[in-house]
Amino acid sequence: MVSADLNGKVIVISGGTKGVGRAAAEEFSRCGAAVVIGDKDKVAAEEVLKNLGDGLFVYTELHNVENCKNLFEKAYEKYKHIDGFFNYAGITPVSPLDTCDEETFDDVMTVNFKACFFCCQQAIKYMRLNGKNGGSIVLTGSAHAWGGQKDRAAYACSKGVLLTLMEHIAHNYASEHIRCNYLTLGWTPTEGEVALRNSQGESVEQLKKRAASILPMGRMLEYQDYLAALSYLMSDNSAMMTGSIFRITAGEYI
Repeated sequence: MVSADLNGKVIVISGGTKGVGRAAAEEFSRCGAAVVIGDKDKVAAEEVLKNLGDGLFVYTELHNVENCKNLFEKAYEKYKHIDGFFNYAGITPVSPLDTCDEETFDDVMTVNFKACFFCCQQAIKYMRLNGKNGGSIVLTGSAHAWGGQKDRAAYACSKGVLLTLMEHIAHNYASEHIRCNYLTLGWTPTEGEVALRNSQGESVEQLKKRAASILPMGRMLEYQDYLAALSYLMSDNSAMMTGSIFRITAGEYI
């Protein structure tokens, strides 16, 4: 894998202590960026920071819009510029349309959409200060956005609305050199996915075997499958790329 050049860039990540978010934080750092992690797990964040050349943790409760604003304020206070935002944070509870309760729906839409909306607002605010250098926003998407499986109705809707947000930013802020793209993640054994399947009586090994029989390319995605794409999207190499759906799903299209 050829690393992109992110030297001198400051990248904010929501949900950077686990899964693809953590792997991305470490990759961005290897590529030369300073990384700001917005999360509420301080212990996990401290472990991640040990692997970063230059990093900052900002406690961020995504149900709180003021916390979202504070994440970017603290990042700007320390580094004086913000060049990238990777919106990774999200939750994926079981939520069929015919049984999903209001609390679950509100929780999913608050974390997956509302927090992302206001984080993007802040990202744009600070990226504008970069002038023609602008900045890059990457929203974490899912194949569920195209209808989704029956037990993921609320989650599918939250990822579908992020498509609209991505296209809105891309269309309306390109003139300010602020770009936004949608990275569609495939079926990955993240901590959340494994915990959910374990609660349903399925082990990691069983999950991977079942996924391999379903996915066209024959295996689940791993964190490293996304890193080259993420570093590219954050780099100047993708300066003319906005409004794109970047699929890494092993051929899955729900």
